[in-house]
Amino acid sequence: MAMFIALNMQAQDIIKKGLSLGPLPIIAFDQDKGLQYGALLNVFDFGDGSYYPNPRQQWYIEYSAFTKGSQQFFLTYDTRNLIPNVRMSLAATIMYDQAMDFYGYNGYQAIYQADSVNDWQNRHQKEGMPPEYMTAFYRLNRRAISFKADFVGKLPAKNWFWQGSYLISDYRYRPIDQNVINKGKADNEKFSGKTLYENYIDWGIIPENEKDGGLVSALRGGLMYDSRDFEAAPSRGIWAEMNLTLAPKFLGTTHGFSRYMFIFRHYVPIPNEQLVFAYRLNYQGTLGNYTPYYMMPVFNTIGREWERDGMGGYRTVRGIMRGRVQAKDMAFFNTELRWRFARFTAAKQNVYLALNAFVDGGIATRYYDNQYRGNLPITDTPYNLYVNPDKSDSFHTAAGGGFRVVINQNFIIAVDYAKPLNKQDGNGGLYVNTGYLF
Repeated sequence: MAMFIALNMQAQDIIKKGLSLGPLPIIAFDQDKGLQYGALLNVFDFGDGSYYPNPRQQWYIEYSAFTKGSQQFFLTYDTRNLIPNVRMSLAATIMYDQAMDFYGYNGYQAIYQADSVNDWQNRHQKEGMPPEYMTAFYRLNRRAISFKADFVGKLPAKNWFWQGSYLISDYRYRPIDQNVINKGKADNEKFSGKTLYENYIDWGIIPENEKDGGLVSALRGGLMYDSRDFEAAPSRGIWAEMNLTLAPKFLGTTHGFSRYMFIFRHYVPIPNEQLVFAYRLNYQGTLGNYTPYYMMPVFNTIGREWERDGMGGYRTVRGIMRGRVQAKDMAFFNTELRWRFARFTAAKQNVYLALNAFVDGGIATRYYDNQYRGNLPITDTPYNLYVNPDKSDSFHTAAGGGFRVVINQNFIIAVDYAKPLNKQDGNGGLYVNTGYLF
């Protein structure tokens, strides 16, 4: 088998035609959300094969639920031929998260009580231990419904494209339902009292008129340079974007704001396509001085993907807790070495296997106002235990590795594990998903 694989590393793919399906079950566990269960499905349409290895159009469907009530649904459609010379991408998402992560703002200005939380996670609970030592202290309840329509067209210059988009999203926030969070837990594991999110409201960091969330209606536009050899798993080329998001009140936005984003991705074969060094540099900033708090964790993207939440987690900085870094301006990087060590055909499907090693990191570069503005004397609150507004942020970095099964150059089963270098950023994460990170 090893000889067969070695002899076929340079073998030509079977040209795929028609539809190709990629299903995958979803199983995970969160102590505050419960057992996650669901499934995802990628559908690729290669038409007569002339587009291969890129699909002519594709659909992505994902639904999962947690035993304590959280649910999420994603649907995307991407087509290259419905509108002449224009690529259209549609995405609809519904997320009802009864225990969404919330750690505060400006990276390390938000103090995470890592040792205390780890005591609970390691089942070393003590009677009378304060509730803020539980993971539920760092959770909130959020419902997010979003739809976007993105369009990309060619410009006369080689590899240059224009981008246009409309996005509408509704974000609704409230404190966790403690009856839900405590369901099935022993008495000494049950959470009571105020969460960090509720304290941030009391301290005046989250404004009273924003605390429940709001509606976002935005127009977006930008430029893209794309010289990748193909999309799902590039071997060479540059993919760079710069775009602007305008969400004024006259479009229906509850709290008007504007922001911008720069993304640079580079794929370098070393020395050939079997080994690839890939890296991504991402910067998102606020135009002016104002962004509503509920938009800070959201990364705005134009294209096939839906909007992503929070710096931390599988799609941004692996190994770091989801939403660990939130600020007016943020930057993050991903560096990854990808080794395709086996390539073969099975059941008339093109398959290759790959390993990857990576280092990811992110930082807050322009801070949200963390100063205390509460009604009580600051000494009567735990503010100083969780916020240090005078501290400068530094890189939140994690390292790890993973494994890929790539079918027909597009359906990619991905398994990654990453560990942060600072315990303030969590204990690490195992991710089972689809696709390369970028």
